[in-house]
Amino acid sequence: MNYSREAQDLDFAYKVRHVLNESAERLPAPTLDRLANARKIAMSRKKQSSPSAVLAFGGVLSGAHGFSFGGPSSWLGKLGVALPMLVLIAGLMGIYEYEQQRRISDLADIDVAVLADELPPDAYLDTGFSAYLNKAEE
Repeated sequence: MNYSREAQDLDFAYKVRHVLNESAERLPAPTLDRLANARKIAMSRKKQSSPSAVLAFGGVLSGAHGFSFGGPSSWLGKLGVALPMLVLIAGLMGIYEYEQQRRISDLADIDVAVLADELPPDAYLDTGFSAYLNKAEE
C-alpha cells in the first residue's frame, strides 16, 4: 500500500501507543504511582491555551491573483464571475448581428444586380439558363 506521510505518522503513533499500553500493565505499583504524580505535575505546569492573533491574507492562493473581494459568495465575487459572462454573451450577440447585416447586404446587392440587369427575373428561374451560366463560369 502507498500511504501518505500523515497516514504513516498516524499508524506509527497507534503502534507506539499499543506497545506502551501493553508494557504499562507490567509495571510495578510504585512506578505507576510515580508516573501518575509526574503526569499531574506536568498537567498543572502546562501553559493555558490562549487565542493567538494571526495575520492571514484571504484569497492569496492560486486563482485569486493576490486580492479578494470577500470570496465567491459576496456580491463583488459574483460580479467578478458574471461580468465576463455578460461581456462574452454581448460579444457573441454583436457578431451574430453583424453577420446577419452582412448577409442582408449581400442579398440586397444580388437583388439590385438582378433588377438592374436587362434579363427578366423569370430567366433566372429557367433550368437551362442556370446550366448556361454554370457552363459560362467554367
